[in-house]
Amino acid sequence: MVDRRYINSDRSQRCLLALVVFGLLFGSRTRLQAADTTGFTILVFSKTTGFRHDSIPDGIAAIRTLGAEHGFTVDATEDATTFTDAALARYKAVVFLSTTGDVLDPEQKAAFERYIRSGGGFVGIHSASDTEYNWRWYGRLVGAYFANHPQIQRATVHIADPSHPSTKGLPTIWERTDEWYNFRTNPRGAVHVLATLDETTYSGGKMGDDHPIAWCHMMEGGRSWYTSMGHTKESYAESLFQLHLLGGIESAAGVARGCPQP
Repeated sequence: MVDRRYINSDRSQRCLLALVVFGLLFGSRTRLQAADTTGFTILVFSKTTGFRHDSIPDGIAAIRTLGAEHGFTVDATEDATTFTDAALARYKAVVFLSTTGDVLDPEQKAAFERYIRSGGGFVGIHSASDTEYNWRWYGRLVGAYFANHPQIQRATVHIADPSHPSTKGLPTIWERTDEWYNFRTNPRGAVHVLATLDETTYSGGKMGDDHPIAWCHMMEGGRSWYTSMGHTKESYAESLFQLHLLGGIESAAGVARGCPQP
C-alpha cells in the first residue's frame, strides 16, 4: 500500500516549486516592464545655417553616453522635416545643440510651438541663442538672443540655484574655460536664473554685475532650459559639465524637478 503522507508531501513540494517559479518569472517580467516605462526619448537637433561649431559631434556623443548611463534614448538629426506633430510626439524633450541661423520653415515652427504647448520640453545649448532671430516665439522660449563674445578664456561661474537638477552637485563657485556669451537682453524676470558669470574674472563681459548664463522657465505649458556654455570640444568631456547637461535634460523632459517661477 502506498503511504498517502508521501503523496501529499510530494504534491505540496511540487506546488511550492511551481509558485516559486511563477513568482520569479512574474517578478522578472514586472521589473522589465517597470524599466521600460521609466525610459524616455529625446531628440538632439543640430542644424546650422550660420557658424558651425566643431564641438557638435562631441556634444551628441556626450548626450548619447548620458542616455546610455541614465536610461533614456537619444535620437540625433539635422533634418528639419522631423518637426511634425507625429514625429515630435515621440520625444520628452528636444535639444537644440549649437544650432545657428534660421533652421525651421513656417510649418515646422508651427509644429514645434504645438509640441511645447502640449507639454514638451526644450533644451538649448550654447548657440541655440544664436538661432531664429526673427521668430519672436522662439526668442521667448530660449530666453535671450546672443549678442557677441570675447575670446575663449577661463572665468568664474556662480551657481544661483544649487537645488535645481542642472546645478545640484556643482561647486558654488565654478571655474572653467569656455566661450562666454553676452546677450542682447538680460532674461532675468522672464526666466529663473540658475547660474551667473562673474565679469571681474575675465575680459570682454558687457552685461555688468548681473550676467545670467544658465536659466529655465515654463512656457505655454512646456518646459525650457538653456545654458550658454558648451562651445569647446573639451566641455563635453568635463564631468561637471556633463552633470549640468544631464540635469537640464531631465528637467526639461519632466522626469526631474521642474523650474520654479521667476
